[in-house]
Amino acid sequence: MNQPTCKPYTRVSLRLSKAELMLVFITMLWGGTFLLVHNVMTVSGPMFFVGLRFAAAALFVGAISARALSGLTFTELKAGVLIGVSIMLGYGLQTMGLQTISSSQSAFITALYVPFVPLLQWLVLGRRPGLMPSLGICLAFLGLMLLAGPEGGSLHFSEGEMVTLVSAIAIAGEIILISRYAGQVDVRRVTVVQLATASLLSFLMIVPTQERLPDFSWLLVMSAVGLGAMSAVIQLAMNWAQKSVSPTRATLIYAGEPVWAGIVGRIAGERLPGVALIGGLLIVIAVVVSELKVRRPRESATTREAQDEAEHQTGL
Repeated sequence: MNQPTCKPYTRVSLRLSKAELMLVFITMLWGGTFLLVHNVMTVSGPMFFVGLRFAAAALFVGAISARALSGLTFTELKAGVLIGVSIMLGYGLQTMGLQTISSSQSAFITALYVPFVPLLQWLVLGRRPGLMPSLGICLAFLGLMLLAGPEGGSLHFSEGEMVTLVSAIAIAGEIILISRYAGQVDVRRVTVVQLATASLLSFLMIVPTQERLPDFSWLLVMSAVGLGAMSAVIQLAMNWAQKSVSPTRATLIYAGEPVWAGIVGRIAGERLPGVALIGGLLIVIAVVVSELKVRRPRESATTREAQDEAEHQTGL
């Protein structure tokens, strides 16, 4: 797919391709899942529910991809396992957080995975972030402080907010890994592997976390099946769409996730304090700002396209 034409100073285009429209749709679905998971935590522990959810998703994708599974390659197996680990950590910790914080809070904190990427590159790889990512990191930190809510003059993070913050790092890893392997694997096969891996690891985590197995509940069963189907659609769509959508474009679209979650939460009766809403808005702005790239007026289109291609291949 041809890359969208960029304006002289930024890499943002308002024109959306079919793949990008698909990412907008799944972002709406993704945002709507927070409230449902928050409600399910009244009848189930987090790791059991995540395991059940992704087991259902793996069965859905496996059923429609049965003929393709025999061609599984080592690269697809490796990619699926790595992505599956990041999914288990991201969704597992996020679900733990939803036991004690609202769906709107969870969604805004989860969105921090975008400014986390350049920050981690700096801390781990020594790659200093540019002007816009640095500005995004500062805005994200300020937004997080307002969202968490300073108490007694000092910043106080609850346990739910902390584990959700860590989950954002794992979700950043998932996005990067999907982009890294998107052009080298069959979408159906790698999706089955990653969903099955996430499910198996989540069930195994019940032992070290000493999570109690839940009693039978129709809310649990119907939620697991429904979210399993949604997870299947979301993962298939992400793997398909990110073959032609760069990580930058994808993460800009994913920035709408907490907005959709906030809308759903608002309709359901969640009311965040005004200062927390300002913090959530700052986080969304930080997500967008951190992905903007300012370039020099004289920089040629050929050079910009070459850099975009290199970023797409590395997934960073």
